[in-house]
Amino acid sequence: MENKKFYITTAIAYASSKPHIGNAYDIVLADMIARYKRLQGYDVFFMTGSDEHGQKIEEKAKEAGITPKEYVDRAAAQIKAVWDSMNTTYDKFIRTTDADHEAAVSAIFKKLYEQGDIYKSEYEGKYCVPCESFFTPSQLVDGKCPDCGREVSDAKEEAYFLKLGKYQDRLTRHIEENPDFIQPESRKNEMINNFLKPGLSDLCVSRSSFKWGIPVEFDPKHVIYVWIDALSNYATGIGYNPNGSTEQFSKFWPADLHVIGKDIVRFHTIYWPIILMALGLPLPKQVLGHPWVLVGEDKMSKSKGNTIYADELASRFGTDAVRYYLLSEVSFVNDGSITYESFINKFNTDLANTYGNLVNRTVAMTNKYFGGTVSYKNFENECDKDLLSTIERTVSEYTKALDGYRNADACACVLELAKRCNKYIDETMPWALAKDEGKKDYLEAVLFNLLESIRILSVLLAPIVPESSEKISAQIGNADKSTLFTKGSFTVGEASPLFARIDAEKVLDEIAKEQEAKQKAKEEGENVATLAEISIEDFLKVELRAAKILNCEPVKKAKKLLKLTLDDGTEKERTVASGIALYYTPEELIGKTVILVSNLKPATLCGVESAGMILAGENKDGNIKVVFLDGVEPGAKIR
Repeated sequence: MENKKFYITTAIAYASSKPHIGNAYDIVLADMIARYKRLQGYDVFFMTGSDEHGQKIEEKAKEAGITPKEYVDRAAAQIKAVWDSMNTTYDKFIRTTDADHEAAVSAIFKKLYEQGDIYKSEYEGKYCVPCESFFTPSQLVDGKCPDCGREVSDAKEEAYFLKLGKYQDRLTRHIEENPDFIQPESRKNEMINNFLKPGLSDLCVSRSSFKWGIPVEFDPKHVIYVWIDALSNYATGIGYNPNGSTEQFSKFWPADLHVIGKDIVRFHTIYWPIILMALGLPLPKQVLGHPWVLVGEDKMSKSKGNTIYADELASRFGTDAVRYYLLSEVSFVNDGSITYESFINKFNTDLANTYGNLVNRTVAMTNKYFGGTVSYKNFENECDKDLLSTIERTVSEYTKALDGYRNADACACVLELAKRCNKYIDETMPWALAKDEGKKDYLEAVLFNLLESIRILSVLLAPIVPESSEKISAQIGNADKSTLFTKGSFTVGEASPLFARIDAEKVLDEIAKEQEAKQKAKEEGENVATLAEISIEDFLKVELRAAKILNCEPVKKAKKLLKLTLDDGTEKERTVASGIALYYTPEELIGKTVILVSNLKPATLCGVESAGMILAGENKDGNIKVVFLDGVEPGAKIR
């Protein structure tokens, strides 16, 4: 029997800056759903990617002194690195600069124009560059962009428009006839009451005031705007093209679920369905507009200095800890909140105390009392019956929660089962049973019941904390994926802590000092006059030389490092490890000449002996830019 298909997507991340932890929630939530569907036997295709065109990208590339393509190449690599740091299992990472996507978008635009759904006119209004959106004066809030609150500017230009009004009634009927199309319910009501009922204005779908985009084939002074370019990725990424689509597209379309943030529900439930209707394609089955992750009570903002990054959090506390916090803390409807204090508290309370102690105690007692092996024994005391009924109830509630994509509810019911297991230990007191030889069979039954409960817990945890789930299976010596209570045996391994408790006071102090140092460095960068003066003799101690990059390759198990082989004008090649992998590909660097600190004491980084350092700068959006030299021979001294 052929597997049922399940096609899931995330919103594609805008390639203007590094995604923060709120952006990462999108991919972690989708990954949990994809893993859950695979456990159920679905043939899953999971797609994510990066949105790489637009005026903002063009401007940032200009500021950085590089081409837009170079800029988005680095940005896409950075996005992928963050997604990978969350152990996400996407099948494809689409980029809107991919040649097949650009060709398909060009064909989509042409088809819609030729059939009369797109027409040429002129647009005049208020334009927000970061949101790439036009607004009428009445839509502004305090004279600023209603979406992001930034300044807007007057804009007037010739443009192409998509006839939204033509499909308004049809879309309204679809939403009413398919009550689960937009989830949660509050998002659906917002779309109907705030946009569809007042009536839709036609949508600007081209721009002529910038060049970084896909040209309109029949009018190349225009580039295709984000609404058609970016939104079409969900179809083009699996092979759609009006001139001929792939078997993969036929297999997986329509999408089963678009996972997006609540701020872009309008684009995915009004603009995107109308584009699909105009193309004669089925609509996605469901759009999930998830809540935001706030820092305390505020939205994350670089200007506020409160941005938290998922990969940095994972490097300190572990990937599963970050996944668990996001999936358990952000509910189906309401915004979640993260602070370092709340993160550490949940880590210690749920992961270390509840899950970690349960597994550790049970495995240790199995080794101590039975040499590591226990088999099923049939006892039905009240606490045994209650544990088994809790398992049945948990599996049912968990399945219902994840079928409805209620991640926090699923996490909560799994946690309750773990707490019930810990209570079962307190009720049965295995250490007391071990003192009575006549109760040895019941002691074995208790430990078997605990191990079987832990096995089921590991299955339920697999979509949430996959690495920890595997560690649990390894410790209890059983990787059976059934969620039914089975009757067999366990031979456990050595007990080892799953999650070591965090010393909250110590770690919070470390984080505070790091943040203080960053703020100090920022302030010193903004006011160079505050820097301590050094003498010319101090400066001359640093030897700077030109060096040509002969070869470059990634450093295994170090996502941020590249290994550079340099010609520094001496007879021997020099190796330097540099933390620029998120910003440059090896191909971009080979043949370039850089500034080398050549008398730096060697250090070993991730197994690479690094004999020196190359110079680079950090611009205001956090991107690193290497200082390149033109026309300077390797070995030349930099003065």
